[in-house]
Amino acid sequence: MSTPFFASLLEHYQWQLSLYAAVGIFALTFLGKRLLLLVPTFKEADQLNQAALKKKMERPIYAANQKWNRKWGFIYMAVIFGLILPFCLTLQAQPWWRILLDIVVILMFYDFFYYLVHRFLFHDNGFLGGPLVRVHALHHQQHNPCRMDSSYIHPLEVAMGLGLYAGSIFVLSHFMGEFHVATVVITWVAFSQINLHNHDLWKADRFPFRYLNYTSKMHHNHHAKFTGGNFATISLLYDWMFGTLDNGEDRKKRVKA
Repeated sequence: MSTPFFASLLEHYQWQLSLYAAVGIFALTFLGKRLLLLVPTFKEADQLNQAALKKKMERPIYAANQKWNRKWGFIYMAVIFGLILPFCLTLQAQPWWRILLDIVVILMFYDFFYYLVHRFLFHDNGFLGGPLVRVHALHHQQHNPCRMDSSYIHPLEVAMGLGLYAGSIFVLSHFMGEFHVATVVITWVAFSQINLHNHDLWKADRFPFRYLNYTSKMHHNHHAKFTGGNFATISLLYDWMFGTLDNGEDRKKRVKA
């Protein structure tokens, strides 16, 4: 009885498309970074964050955590690209608006559930959140984070974050149909780069960089105190909707004092 089931499973297992997605993600990330570093503002921010990272890596406990997460991250990626994405992808032609719509839906669907997890499991000492608050507290040891502090977290939190993102694609693909490889490439790069930028040390506060300055500043407000807001990661829409925006007023008062 199990043979038809596994035959059907294998029929829908598109490992080649998952491989194309992995190559596309690597290529877009690599080329995108090279292009952005041609812009003086991004180059300045990169140098600032690299200098902060170099200083932090001198602490053995910090360097050990980053090494630990690189190892676990590789395992999690193997699971995602080997067991999840092969069932969610297609190369069939789609109109540009469908790809754009899918990108927005995936990111905002993920961000809604990330908001809930971040707020009620990582920052709420209630029944569900108690143990995970202690897990997430490791990340909040960085009160003024730099770019790579996005990965200064417990491996369990790495698994939950990546699992939530990959799970969002898996669930949505069963309602919306398989996603184009380009859709997953773009959403993955956006998901990772937005999260990295949220932790950026960033100085430029002029057009066209004001929104980047705003998002970085708001996430630094989140890190400055464990009881703050700004729990979403892709945008601050859900914090605005649910009244958890933290503009750092307490932080400004402490600085003035």
